[in-house]
Amino acid sequence: MTYATAMVSLAVDQTNEALLEVSGQLAAQFSAKVIGIAAAMFSPPMYFLDGAASQQLIEDGEAAISKRMAELEGKFRAAMHGRVKEIEWRSAMELPARYVAREARAADLLIVGGDGNAILDPFATAGPSDLVLQAGRPLLVVPSSVKWLDLRSALVAWKDCPESRRAVADALPLLAKVKEVTVAGIAEEEGTQAAVRRQAQDVVDWLSRHGILARAQVPERCGNTVQQLDRIASENGAGVIVAGAYGRSRFREWVLGGVTQHLVGQTARCALLSR
Repeated sequence: MTYATAMVSLAVDQTNEALLEVSGQLAAQFSAKVIGIAAAMFSPPMYFLDGAASQQLIEDGEAAISKRMAELEGKFRAAMHGRVKEIEWRSAMELPARYVAREARAADLLIVGGDGNAILDPFATAGPSDLVLQAGRPLLVVPSSVKWLDLRSALVAWKDCPESRRAVADALPLLAKVKEVTVAGIAEEEGTQAAVRRQAQDVVDWLSRHGILARAQVPERCGNTVQQLDRIASENGAGVIVAGAYGRSRFREWVLGGVTQHLVGQTARCALLSR
């Protein structure tokens, strides 16, 4: 029960300090191989030129990207030095989300910076909102405000659906390192609290058979799932939230559900998401 290989997706146009620090700590915890990965494409401005001027513009843009990639590789290797026995670097002049999602086949866990609900440049950053629905691997989202991998307490945001079941299974190696695990279920309608408690207790019992001690917590209050999960996470001092990622197709574009979008964008703690 481990993460043998972790892949760290670095942003070309943003700071990666928190992401690299947490990745190094996690890799040391699991003695994992770490693959650093980055991708970007030059995006011509709206006033795009033609002829020789346009060709020069493209060449200059791609040269700047190549330079940034080399800088990122250097920072990645420096951050992993002394913590990781085996590292690898991958990069490409390609759309970031597409490239990282494809290369994720090489890893057990994909680690990415949180977007804080910011508008990201799809030509420079593989955002968590895209990767969580495309990568086919559990995603550890690390907000820029998080400076260390806090495994003192974790919260499992439970909902009785395939995504949640997959997320808890994918999180087993991480949960095994956590001192206190809380399985929180939120009843969406009045009269369903007892059923949600049974479900949460089933998960607690299942975790115990994997050597993970946990407790169930189901509030009497119904609804307001995001607010209630935030409150429970804060009360328990959770450093990580584990949750299923939900999405739906709207006009052929992926749209995240409310809880998933909140967990991708929040800045208080790491989130391990699976779909």
